[in-house]
This record gives sequence, C-alpha cells and structure tokens, in this order.
Amino acid sequence: MQFRTGTDDDVGTLWALRTRCVRELCSSHYPPEVIAPWSASPPPVQYSRLLGQGGCVVAEDDRGNVLGFGVFDTEGNEIDALFVDPDRGGQGIGQALMQRLLALADPTREVVLSASLNAVPFYQRQGFVAEREELYPHPSGVALASVKMRRPG
Repeated sequence: MQFRTGTDDDVGTLWALRTRCVRELCSSHYPPEVIAPWSASPPPVQYSRLLGQGGCVVAEDDRGNVLGFGVFDTEGNEIDALFVDPDRGGQGIGQALMQRLLALADPTREVVLSASLNAVPFYQRQGFVAEREELYPHPSGVALASVKMRRPG
C-alpha cells in the first residue's frame, strides 16, 4: 500500500468510491429513501478547495488502484471524509489513512468530524468520542442522521 496527496484530477474516481461505500456500507444503518438521494449527490463544492490545500490522502495498491481516501479540512481541524473500498475493509487501510489525516491536524486543537452511523465504532477505535447525535442537512436534501465526534488534542 502506498499513499499520495489527492488532486482535483482525482475527484471523479474518489467520488465514485464514496458513492459505492454509501450504497454498500451505509445501507446497514440508513433506509433506501435516504441512501438513494445521498448516493446520487454530486461532489461538494468544497472538495476542490480541500484537495487544492493538500488535504486529501489517497491509498493505492502497487498497481495504482484506489483502496481508500480521506479528506481533511485544516480550517475546521475536521476530518471531512474517510472511505475504504468495501471489498478491502478490515485490512488496516482506514487506520493508516486516519494516521495520515491526523498528521495534517493542528495539534493544539481537537479534531472533529461528523460520523455516519455505521462508522461510529471505527472512529471510536481511533480515539474519537461521541458528543451528540445530530441531523446533518445533506446537500441532497435529506436530513442525515450522524454523530458529532471529537478527538482531544
């Protein structure tokens, strides 16, 4: 496994992986009427900005196939996204991506994120603590149940 910084050219590939993860992994915790608009939504406008700031880490195999990726927003000291190919779960890819995202963080501030319900146990294993459940107003128009989490600095 190798890592590189994601660029604007990667958005299509990364978003396709994210969409697959939403459909295959999040469906265990969300109903079809949430999954459909959520998975059909286009990449958010801020992705170009975040990738332009160097806030994206891509994990690839030795043939250049994307295994997963993470996006970090330095302004908010926030993990914006972390997705691993559903066929490659449980192999340490998510944890390795998390370590690289945390290396981008301001060590004097806590790191925050908004976790999908299915991802909460993963983030807890990475040292994040649940603050509260919330309804995230997703750009697709759905109110996405999620958990606001923080990792003390």
